[in-house]
Amino acid sequence: MRRTLCLLSLCLLAACGKKEESPAPAAQAPAATGAALEVLATSDLKDIEPLAAQIKAATGVDVKFRFGGTMESTQEVLTGSQADVAWFANAKYLLSDAAGQGKVKVQEKIMLSPIAVGVSKSDAARNGWDSPDAKLTWADIARAAKAGKLQYALSNPATSNQGFMALLGVVAAAGGKGEALSAADVDRGAIADFLKGYKIVGDNSTYLAEQFIKQQGTRANAFINYESWLLSLNASGKLREPLHLIYPFEGVSTADYPFMLLNDARRADYLKVVDYLKGDAAQLWLARQTLRRPMRAEVAAQVADILPARGFQVELPFSPDRQLADGLIDAYLNEFRKPIASTFVLDTSGSMQGKRREQLVEAIHYLAGADHSLTGRVAKLTNRERLWFLPFSGSPQALVPFEIPAGSKVSKGVTPQVDTEAKLAELKRVRDAADALRMAGGTALYDAVLAGLEHMLEERKRNPDYQYSVVAFTDGKNTAGRKLEDFKRAYEQLPEDVRGIPVFLVLFGEAAEADLKELANITGGKVFDARKTPLYAVFKDIRAYQ
Repeated sequence: MRRTLCLLSLCLLAACGKKEESPAPAAQAPAATGAALEVLATSDLKDIEPLAAQIKAATGVDVKFRFGGTMESTQEVLTGSQADVAWFANAKYLLSDAAGQGKVKVQEKIMLSPIAVGVSKSDAARNGWDSPDAKLTWADIARAAKAGKLQYALSNPATSNQGFMALLGVVAAAGGKGEALSAADVDRGAIADFLKGYKIVGDNSTYLAEQFIKQQGTRANAFINYESWLLSLNASGKLREPLHLIYPFEGVSTADYPFMLLNDARRADYLKVVDYLKGDAAQLWLARQTLRRPMRAEVAAQVADILPARGFQVELPFSPDRQLADGLIDAYLNEFRKPIASTFVLDTSGSMQGKRREQLVEAIHYLAGADHSLTGRVAKLTNRERLWFLPFSGSPQALVPFEIPAGSKVSKGVTPQVDTEAKLAELKRVRDAADALRMAGGTALYDAVLAGLEHMLEERKRNPDYQYSVVAFTDGKNTAGRKLEDFKRAYEQLPEDVRGIPVFLVLFGEAAEADLKELANITGGKVFDARKTPLYAVFKDIRAYQ
């Protein structure tokens, strides 16, 4: 049987435009005793939360879902999760070594959703991609991206399954070796061609969908994601035009959503829940409400009216070699993707003194190489990256620039690179600058964000081949300078190019949540809540959107 390596399966699917139904429960079971069965699930499964009540009604087992990103959830399982069960889009990465295999006692696949390339209907027709005989391959997709015919939204390949599997599909097609593909065989040119079409970056499919809806037909004409998400987006009625779904001919990777037992003491309850989830009632509810495919053909036949005819679809084979996976992720971050340029707008007002300052400094230290965990390696400042600190209190202060040097030249394949002395020295400069931050004065948030945006606009004129963003951190309400309404008027006067520079805001302390969300919406950014999550973890999350 062909094996697939589906890595880092973060895809935050949302159920756009789906009416709420409940699956018909089985006969009432006796109430469960003892603690709830805790299920650590990836965030793309939030749309299945209504099943908790149905599971209890049918089995007597009280299920408690806890959602998190795949990177963090995988790391939690590997280091000893307190959860009883894990539920991911795919477990191949977790189970690809002895450590992961030892954590999972048993697993059952629950539903299916293949990766697909959703192309705006008019573009698919213009390029002849909508023909039943088109038989497009990953190589065709890469060539179209290189030629400017395909400009797509995609989750970050370093942190999400669908992003990584799209990239690996291109690599596997170019290598032509299937399971025998090694890190040394990777066609670097194919990666470069494919990534020329990467226009909308993010780590959250909800965020990506919002940006794609705004920019469909202007900045992007395609969305690469799970079939279920693309079908949901089509059903939402929010797109300028529907997406035509392409399943690359040489093969796709399919998420099979394994339900994995971690705590063997809860095996009896686990088996009850699995029996219900694989039963007709739950399988039909999952298909109708989340547009994921049932596991059994006879159940799938009952929802054939809402799911595309699957036909013959090859499961793309990949080598389970960790060197290939780690090398490809490292090469994406440090060599192939459009390098990052960002301004960190840092609140240094008086209220930041003490513990809050310590948390901010710690977070910057983690980004500058102090965290060697699975998530920390991905969040670390990367080769070719340009970064500015813009401290502010009652007014914006002087910019502090940093530039991470490029790594050594690689002519063939992919391999994780060791940090050069020059890179280590620049990372130390970043940490030293964080240590030197001093807190005093008021909070001129909107003046500082506007200054950061104006700076990024000027930098983009000089260096257009970077991915630009502003990351603003504040612990309090705006007390000086422009108010939100003043900022909005000033923002409207900026050149149209500013629309491609998102502002990511960190909600911390007493900051005004509604105002920050409005600012993020205006700029195409996102608000991250650091009130209940460690600040360094929030900074890591932001990195996946840059």
